Amino acid sequence: MLENEANPTLSKSTGLPRKRFYRARAHSNPLSDSHFPVPTSPCHVDFSLHYPHFCSSSDQIDSSKKIQFADIGCGFGGLLISLSTLFPDTLMIGMELRDKVTEYVKERILALRVANPGQYQNISVVRTNSMKYIPNYFEKGQLSKMFFLFPDPHFKEKNHRRRVISTHLLDEYAYALGVGGIIYTITDVEELGDWMKACLESHPMFEALTEEELEADPVVKLLSSATEESQKVARNGGQTFQAVYRRVMLAT
Repeated sequence: MLENEANPTLSKSTGLPRKRFYRARAHSNPLSDSHFPVPTSPCHVDFSLHYPHFCSSSDQIDSSKKIQFADIGCGFGGLLISLSTLFPDTLMIGMELRDKVTEYVKERILALRVANPGQYQNISVVRTNSMKYIPNYFEKGQLSKMFFLFPDPHFKEKNHRRRVISTHLLDEYAYALGVGGIIYTITDVEELGDWMKACLESHPMFEALTEEELEADPVVKLLSSATEESQKVARNGGQTFQAVYRRVMLAT
């Protein structure tokens, strides 16, 4: 409690960081040059900084443990936190371009680890541009799930090239996803929902999940409830548009 009183960025009641000290623009331009460290390859990522609970005394992560879930543009980390307890043995990471938001998620995870010993050790966040550096973080076929929740719609046609779902970017996501891996997308902008669905539908390495599969997948329910953005849409009575697709083998 004394630490919280000395640190105004932390809530006195919960010990969690307060968002008003980490405010940032709603979106950033993913095509602009940002200055942050980027690993030259996945083997150069220092996982001891992200998952100390899973590291040995030599700061090396268990070779059998690799990141399997990636939340692209993770925002304030709501989905990661929900997934952490749903899949406690799965390593997952949020990738966020905005520096203040990244710092908030980092502090939020650290506070949750302190308040809940043994929990939330499997989630972390990194500041990076996922439209440029996915292959720098993940090996071929490493991921089993990727999330694109309420991405920037970039309404103007000239800015559509900034959209995080596009035909050419799906090539990179297909590289990082193992066969059977799933991409989850959701938006409250119908035109963007149609765009993302059309990109996935036309890509030869993705196929839509059936209605039965969507019903049976516990993650699908989180898309419209776990994030701060989804909760805002629900409060305002808004509509959402989902597209959930599986990575498949390229037909020969």
